[in-house]
Amino acid sequence: MAHLRSRRRLALAVPVVLSLTASLGFLPVAASAAEPAASAARAADGPNLAYVVNTKSTDRHTIGAVTKAISKAGGTVVVTYGKIGVIVVHSANPSFGAEIRAARGVRSAGATRTTPLVAAGTTDEGAADYLTAAEAARVEAVSARTPESEPLEADQWDLRSIGADKAAKINPGSRKVTVAVIDTGVDDTHPDLAPNFSAAQSANCVGGVADTSAGAWRPYTAEDYHGTHVAGEIAAARNGIGVAGVAPGVKVAGIKVSDPDNGLFYPESVVCAFVFAADHGVEITNNSYYVDPWLYNCLDDPDQRAIVDAVNRAQLYATKKGTLNLASAGNSSHDLDSDAIVDDSSPDDSTPVTRTIDPHECFDVPTQLPGVVTVSATGVDNVKSYYSTYGNGVIDVAAPGGDRKYQIPDTPSKNGRILSTMPNGEYAFLQGTSMASPHAAGVAALLKSKHPKATPAQLQTLLKVQANNPGCPTSYDQDGDGTQDAVCEGGKRVNGFFGFGIVDALRAVK
Repeated sequence: MAHLRSRRRLALAVPVVLSLTASLGFLPVAASAAEPAASAARAADGPNLAYVVNTKSTDRHTIGAVTKAISKAGGTVVVTYGKIGVIVVHSANPSFGAEIRAARGVRSAGATRTTPLVAAGTTDEGAADYLTAAEAARVEAVSARTPESEPLEADQWDLRSIGADKAAKINPGSRKVTVAVIDTGVDDTHPDLAPNFSAAQSANCVGGVADTSAGAWRPYTAEDYHGTHVAGEIAAARNGIGVAGVAPGVKVAGIKVSDPDNGLFYPESVVCAFVFAADHGVEITNNSYYVDPWLYNCLDDPDQRAIVDAVNRAQLYATKKGTLNLASAGNSSHDLDSDAIVDDSSPDDSTPVTRTIDPHECFDVPTQLPGVVTVSATGVDNVKSYYSTYGNGVIDVAAPGGDRKYQIPDTPSKNGRILSTMPNGEYAFLQGTSMASPHAAGVAALLKSKHPKATPAQLQTLLKVQANNPGCPTSYDQDGDGTQDAVCEGGKRVNGFFGFGIVDALRAVK
C-alpha cells in the first residue's frame, strides 16, 4: 500500500501560510460550483503521463486559451475544473511540461507521477491484526458488563480516552452532518456502517473524474481496507453490533482516490475528491494519506510546485464552500519544524532518490496546506505514539492513533492499536496517524452538530480550545536507551507533540 497516514498543517505558522499562497501566486476564487467537464477525447493506453495544469485566472477566455495550448502541445484534456483553474491532462509528449508552462495563461503545470500511465498512499503503520471469533467472544463478555455498550467496545480504549463513550449519551451527532472519507473506498455494506452511510455524497474520483454509479466508492478488494477502518472510527453506529464510532449519529461518505494498480493517491484524484465533497454538501473531510508520488513537494521543482498548487486550490475551494478538512501528520517521526529532513522514499511510483529537504519549503500535501487541520497520534497513556510525526507550529491537535510498542491498555485484547471496521463485516486493529485523524474528524463532527452554523475556521478554533494538552514530557526516551527519541518544543498550551492538545469528545458536546 502507498501511504495511508497523518499529515501536518500550517495553523500557527501564519507567515508560512501566506508565503505559500504568495509563492503559488494564487488566491481562492469565489465559492461557486466547480463541475468538471470531461473531454470527449480520452487518452489511449500507452506511455502517457498525467499532468495538472493550473491557470492564472478562472475566466473563460483564459481557460479556453490554455485548453488550446494543451492540445497544441500534444495533450488531451481529461477533465477541467474551471472554477478553480485546474485542468487534468494526459500527454505522451516528453516535452509537454516545459511547453505548457511557457504558454500564456498558465500559472504552473507539472507531471503528477514519474512513471507512465498503465492500461499506496496511506498512513497506517504495520499490518492489520484481525479479531478472531474466539477473541471477539472474550471481548463481548467483558463489554456486556457495561450497560449500553457495543459488543466489542471493551477493546475501544480510544473512545474512553477522549470521552466519546460518554459523549454519545449526550449527543451522538446530527444526521445533518456528513464526514467524507477520502481514501481507499468504504464498504458501505458493513453492518456497522450501513446505517450511517451516505451514498448520495460518495464517489470514485480515481483519475480525476467523479464516478457516482452505485458501489463505485467501495474498495477494490478486502486488502484495500484502510478507508473502511477509518470510516468506522468516525461513525460506526451504536446499533448493538461490533464497535462504535466517535460520532455514531452523523453520516459518513466514501470518496475513493486510490489507484487500482498500485494503491497510490495521485493529485488529480485528490483534486476531484475535494471539489466533489464541497459540491455535495460535505461538512468535514478526513485525509489519512499523503498525495503521491512525493512525500514532500518542493516549490523549486516545477512538477511538485504544480501538485501543491492544484491540490491547494481544491482544498481552499472546499473550505470556502464550508468544508473543514483534517489530515494525518505522518508516521515517519519527522519533526516538521526542523531545519532539514532526509526523504529517502520519493518518488514512490518509480525509483526513490535520497534527498534532504527543508519542511518549510517542501510540503507534505495535503497536511501542510493552509486551513487543513494536522493531527498527530497518541496512545492509551496520552503520550505521543512512537511513529508519529510532530512539529511545533505545525501540529494542530492530537488524537488516539494507537501504540503497540510502549502504550498497552488494560483491555481484553491488551492491544494498543485501534479497533474498527473492515471490509466483509470484519474487525481489526490498526495504528497510525491514519487512525488519529478520523478521531479528530469525529470530534469535529460533534462540534458541527452542536454548532451547525460554525464556519470551518470556527470549528477549527473550537477543536483546539476544547482539547486537553498534557504538555511536553520531561523525557521521551521510549526505548530506554538513554537517548531522546524525539524532542518536544513549546509550552503547556501549544507544543510540537500535541499542538493545542488531545481532542475531547465529551467537552465538544457539553
